[in-house]
Order: sequence, then C-alpha cells, then structure tokens
Amino acid sequence: MKRLDNKVALITGAAKGMGKAEAQLFAQEGAKLILTDLDMENLDKLERELSEAGVQVLAIRHDVASEEDWTMVAKEAEKVFGKVDILVNNAGILDPDGIEDTTLEKWNRIIGVNQTGTWLGMKHIVPLMRKAGGGSIVNISSIYGLIGSGTSAAYQASKGAVRILSKTAAMEYAAEHIRVNTIFPGAINTPMVSESFSEEVLQELLAPVPMKRIGKPIEVAYGALFLASIESSYITGAELVIDGGWTIP
Repeated sequence: MKRLDNKVALITGAAKGMGKAEAQLFAQEGAKLILTDLDMENLDKLERELSEAGVQVLAIRHDVASEEDWTMVAKEAEKVFGKVDILVNNAGILDPDGIEDTTLEKWNRIIGVNQTGTWLGMKHIVPLMRKAGGGSIVNISSIYGLIGSGTSAAYQASKGAVRILSKTAAMEYAAEHIRVNTIFPGAINTPMVSESFSEEVLQELLAPVPMKRIGKPIEVAYGALFLASIESSYITGAELVIDGGWTIP
C-alpha cells in the first residue's frame, strides 16, 4: 500500500520548484492531487505528465493572496473530490531588498502571498478536512523565519509569521484530528532562488552551510511527505528544518 493511497492533497505553487517535486512525489505515493499556481504554462505541463501516468489531478489557476480565489479552489475541490486530506501551503515569493529599499507595493505583495495566502488556505480548506475526519497541513516557511539575514525584509517578516501562525493553528485544530506542521527550508535549488540571487551571492549564502551545497527540491518534498502521511500521526506544531545544517550555530 502506498503512503498516500485514497488521500486528496492540495499543493499550492505546484508549477515548479518544491511544489512540483511535492506533487510528483505525492503522486507516486498514491495521492489524488489538486495543484494550483499562477504559472499555468508549467502547471498544465505537470498536469499532463501526471495524468498520463494515471494520476487523478486537477490543475487550477490560483492567486493564493485572493480570498475569492481560495473560495473557488475550495468549491472545485469539494465538487471533484468531496474532501481534502492534505494541504501543502507551498506558494511563496521572495525579494532580497532590506528594510529601506523595500517598497510598500513589494511588502504588501510578499505578505499577501506568503503570509495571508497561508492563513486563507487553512481558513478555506479546514472545513473540507473536517468532512474527511481530519487531515494534515504542511506550511512551508523558511530558515529566514528562524534567523535574521540583514536582507529580504518582507520575506523574513512573512516567513516568521507563518511559523507562529502554524503553531496557533496546530493548537486550534488538534482536537479535530487536523495536524499542522511547518517546514523550514534553507537554500534550495529552485527558480525562485536562482532568480533572486546571483551565483556570487548564492555562494556567499552557502558559506556557513556545513554540508557545503544547495539543497534539492525533492529533499524538501520527502519532509512534506512524512508530515502528510500517517507516519507522523502524533506530530503537530512541529518545526522540520531542512537546511544542510545552516541553522546549527
């Protein structure tokens, strides 16, 4: 029996990077998938790939900062699958600017996607988890939600908020058999990282990493799979750091 047989998983930001790796891994483990993103070109390619492999998958264009979009996604999920067992709030955006260089427009957009989007996801998908008798929520934060960097002011603020939001949600829903856990990736080889940092800056960022390499999206996906599966059934409110040892000191 596969680890996610008969489970319906919703993954945001699934078109590429960690979200794509999570979708592919969850599919291998037997999940039915609801995949959302604004990048429909890459999301449609992933949907075709998975459908051709026999996976039941629904791809939806979705701005996670929009409550209207979340309402639509929840309705589609209920119509097609009747429930949601797993929610991975993976969608996120990054800007490297510090306090003074961050514009209000950038601040609001990053907070909207990373922080508000995570809250809206839980708000609108928890009712579908109740129908399933419980579920698992995996929120993707960042090590920048744990430590300071001197850069990325809005991103750090949003990811720190995801950390505490996840803990209060874990407390709120524990009695309903809905678990909420958080993953804190370090530097992962995704388009978001490569588009935000030059190779020179990335090498500087990796200097304090004991494992001396950038992480792979699948390495985060394996963590999400564990937290989504029955293997973590007595774990809620936990923090799983996947960073090559970056935060050890």
